[in-house]
Amino acid sequence: MAIPYAAYRKECLAELAGTYLLVLLGPSSVIVASLIPGLNALEALFFIAFSFGATVALVILLLGRYSAHINPAVTLAHGLAHITRRDVLVLYFCFQLAGALLAGLTLRAVFGSSGLADSLGSTKLAAGVNPLIGFALELIGTFFLSSAALLASGHIRGRVRQAALVGTTLFVLILLIGPLTGAGFNPARTLGPSIASGYFADQIIYWAGPLAGAALAGLAYAAFIGRSNEEE
Repeated sequence: MAIPYAAYRKECLAELAGTYLLVLLGPSSVIVASLIPGLNALEALFFIAFSFGATVALVILLLGRYSAHINPAVTLAHGLAHITRRDVLVLYFCFQLAGALLAGLTLRAVFGSSGLADSLGSTKLAAGVNPLIGFALELIGTFFLSSAALLASGHIRGRVRQAALVGTTLFVLILLIGPLTGAGFNPARTLGPSIASGYFADQIIYWAGPLAGAALAGLAYAAFIGRSNEEE
């Protein structure tokens, strides 16, 4: 079966543009925070968390009428929850990853050597966090983020409310988990800066954890919330 790009052109372009914005602005906040003199760790964390949460909310407001997953993990959750057609999942993945790679190149061009000092905002495990714990934290964080995105898509009307739910969820999750894993929750967010900077440590964690967490969220939604909707 041919991939139905022609029927989903606007959605695919929205995924590319939205992912580009997230992977550009989110990691930019990590780089900027490291360059601001006198900024303490807590202030930097709030700045980064707000930047990511606000960017996701903005993308939903601007592009939500088409599609605003901007995350292969969230797209997987939507597919398993039967909210997004499964025959377009690979198509969405490709455009999301393309947006992430373009954002990574933009980060390299804008920040140059000053950004490379922080690997262009790449996700990294904190000292003392072993890979298994990192995997578990990424799984848990993505489970809650994907669940919020599924609830926004399936049960909340109005893009302002949808944006507020998903953006706030990401903001809180970054505050809680960011100091330990960098709070990736998104393979595209990890891939763009990593490719552009050449930093590839623990990549498997930032793919396996989010995809597993999203799969659990999608299956749970389909089993419980989706089934209850069908009964009603």
